[in-house]
Amino acid sequence: MTSKMLEEALASCDAVEAQLHRLAPRLEEVAGRLRRQPPQVAMTIARGSSDHAASYFAYLAMQHVGIPVASLPMSVVTLLQAPLKVSGQVAFGFSQSGQSPDLVNSLRLLRKRGALSISMVNAEDSPLEAACEFHVPLCAGPEQSVAATKSFIATLSASAQLIGHWNQDLLLLQACQALPNGLREAATQDWTPAIDALRTSQRLIVIGRGAGFAIAQEAALKLKETSAIQAEAFSSAEVRHGPMALIDADYPLLVFAPRGAEQAGLLSLAADMRQRGARVLLAAPDDISERDLTLSRAEHPSLDPILAIQSFYVMAAGLAVARGMDPDHPRHLSKVTRTH
Repeated sequence: MTSKMLEEALASCDAVEAQLHRLAPRLEEVAGRLRRQPPQVAMTIARGSSDHAASYFAYLAMQHVGIPVASLPMSVVTLLQAPLKVSGQVAFGFSQSGQSPDLVNSLRLLRKRGALSISMVNAEDSPLEAACEFHVPLCAGPEQSVAATKSFIATLSASAQLIGHWNQDLLLLQACQALPNGLREAATQDWTPAIDALRTSQRLIVIGRGAGFAIAQEAALKLKETSAIQAEAFSSAEVRHGPMALIDADYPLLVFAPRGAEQAGLLSLAADMRQRGARVLLAAPDDISERDLTLSRAEHPSLDPILAIQSFYVMAAGLAVARGMDPDHPRHLSKVTRTH
C-alpha cells in the first residue's frame, strides 16, 4: 500500500534538484549581505518539523561559520513584548506554509527592532515571506500529506547550501550538488527490520547528537504523528542523566550514528544499552558491523543527516501502514497550523 507521505518522501530528490537549479543567485545575495555586515548572534524561529530543520541549520552555522545560534521562543516576542536588543543581528524564520501568526509577527517585530530577517518557506507568497527582508524559497512544491517529508529535506538542503555560500565553503557546496543522487540511494536502504521491531511498540526513545540530533527530533515527531508511538528524542549526552531510568528489558531505542566526532559516543551508548537488555536499532554506515540499519554516506559528513532522514521516512510510511494507520491523515492534525 502506498501513501502520499511515501510518494512525497521519494520526491525529495526532485525537490533538491530544483533547488540546485534555482537557488544559487538568491543564496549568494543573502550570504553576501551576511558577510558584509556580519552579525554576532543568529536567532531561529520555527515550530514542529521546521524547528527541527532550524536545529540542523544552527548546528551547521555554529560549526562552519562560528556564529552562536539560539532558538527564540515566539511568545517572548509576541505575548510578552520583551525589549529584545537585536539590532544588527539576524533572525531566520523556517516554515512550510509561512502562515502561523506568531511566527509572522515575531519576524515582523524583530525586523522592526533592527534585525536582518530571512525567511525559508516552502509555500509561495506567504505572509512570512512578506514580513522578511530576504526570502529563500524551498522549491519543494505542494505537499498534500499532513506529515511533512520533502519540505523538511528541502529545508535541510537549502540550509546547507546557505551555510556553504555564507562561509564560502566550496567543498560543502560541491557536495550539495550530489544530494539528489544520494537521496535516491538512501531511499533504497532496507529498513524493514525497524518495521518488524516497532510494529507493536507503544513507546520509543530516539537518540542522536550534533547535527544528527535534529534528525532524532524529527524521527520522534513523525513516529508520534503517523504511528501514534510515544517517541521522545534525546541527545546521547543527555540520555544518561535522567531518561536512562526509563530503559528496561526490551525497551526500544533507535540510535542515529552517522559519521563525525559524535559517532564513537553513540556507538558506545548503543552497546551499553544492548547490555542492559534494551531492544536497540542502531542506524550507522556500512563500516559499522554492529549496525541494524544502514545509513548512506553523502559527499560531505555534514550532509549525512539529510540522507539518514530520507531512509527513515520511507520506513516510517511503511510502519504506519503496518500498524493499520493512515500516514497522510494523522488524527487531530492538519497541514497548516496557526498559533498565536
